[in-house]
Amino acid sequence: MSANEFSSPQYFHGTKADLQQGDLIGPGYNSNYGARKQAAYVYLTATMDAATWGAELALGEGRGRIYIVEPTGRIEDDPNLTDKKFAGNPTKSYRTKEPLRVTGEITDWQGHPAEQLKAMKDHLERLKEQGIEAIED
Repeated sequence: MSANEFSSPQYFHGTKADLQQGDLIGPGYNSNYGARKQAAYVYLTATMDAATWGAELALGEGRGRIYIVEPTGRIEDDPNLTDKKFAGNPTKSYRTKEPLRVTGEITDWQGHPAEQLKAMKDHLERLKEQGIEAIED
């Protein structure tokens, strides 16, 4: 599927997990980020850029994947990327305690340039060394 075939609002989830249409992505698994503790939320976005970061930065084996998802419950702004770092929610990033249902997969997405990806990974490593982790309240 092409990213241009969808109408708004469309939600995405970037990961390395190999999922199928109809699968549920829910909290309760080890997070892909930080200390990898059990995640209280599952994250989604309405932008391909944020989903691309999710697919590129996710831990695990295999290639990054971007799934089209639909929330099964209430979603809220992701405080990791909203008012604490940016005014409002320019990345259109959200979180939920309810599962996301996979409705499709974007197969023609383009990753960030290698130098931009390295800079982001270096930044995340510096945050980890400082003890700064994702917000899970």
